[in-house]
Amino acid sequence: MPLIVFEGLDGSGKSSLMKCLEKELTAQGHRVQMTREPGGTPLSEEIRELILRCRPTGEAPSARAELLLYQAARHQHVARVIKPALAQGVWVLCDRFTASSLAFQGQGRDLSWESVEWLNAFATEDLIPELQILIDVPLEVAQLRMQKRSTDGASPSQTEKDRIESESSEFHNRVRQGFLRQAKTNAAGWLVLNGEQSLQELTALLKTEFAKRNWLTPAPPAKKDS
Repeated sequence: MPLIVFEGLDGSGKSSLMKCLEKELTAQGHRVQMTREPGGTPLSEEIRELILRCRPTGEAPSARAELLLYQAARHQHVARVIKPALAQGVWVLCDRFTASSLAFQGQGRDLSWESVEWLNAFATEDLIPELQILIDVPLEVAQLRMQKRSTDGASPSQTEKDRIESESSEFHNRVRQGFLRQAKTNAAGWLVLNGEQSLQELTALLKTEFAKRNWLTPAPPAKKDS
């Protein structure tokens, strides 16, 4: 079964679209594992907190230390969750993966893309997603959605900006360009969707793409023990 990754700016709608796909696949009888990066395992979630927490005072990780922390969390996630699920015939839907390191640390932090790509391959043991779905929106749209989320009754933990979200608009615009750069250079491995469309429209476009790939067929019946 494939590894499908959802990418985009925070506020793009990737998490909502991923949930819609999970619902569609489950309705077809497929087993689905939804996960996220950084995170996905207890240790990786601890590293996530370390990376993302805001420090009013004290030390923040350097750009290279930040990248290495992401990669440590990634390898644990791949080894303990993603590869075992794929080996068992489970669809894996992941909120962010290796493309985020290229966009955030490569483009956003201006680190060497070659170094990031090497670390991605090392951390994943050369695991490549079957499809990477970019929900692309202008930064202004993403920011408005994040602001709306904070006024719609979400808990403080859901609305308080983390360290990466608190970066400048210039940083996040570079990140967006990093995603678009990857999609342009590897069109076959990416599906770019206009995130300003409704969730229903995005879901329909995604289902059309999956139908082209013959991925929306019902799962075969489970084998009975003899």
